[in-house]
Amino acid sequence: MVVVIANNLPPAVRGRMKLWFVEPRANIFVSGIKDSVADTVITYLIDHCPPSSGILVLQRITKPPYYKIWGVGDTKKKIATIDGLQLIFERLEQEGMH
Repeated sequence: MVVVIANNLPPAVRGRMKLWFVEPRANIFVSGIKDSVADTVITYLIDHCPPSSGILVLQRITKPPYYKIWGVGDTKKKIATIDGLQLIFERLEQEGMH
């Protein structure tokens, strides 16, 4: 399974996405495509979307932790890797605040 969340996709890319994905809400795409097709789609997105697209991709993989996160441009969320586990920060607290 692949989930793509974008701030703004170029029209040509959005049209191609609709070949493989359903779009339940604007700029949110979900698909159960196979792993080999998912790799092709993710590479296409990385190659054809400017940083202003702000793409966050969540891909199911077959080994722990069973997902991979990709980010292109300003995704409005920080992606971090801690001990090999990818995480998305919801909010960074300022120093001194509890």
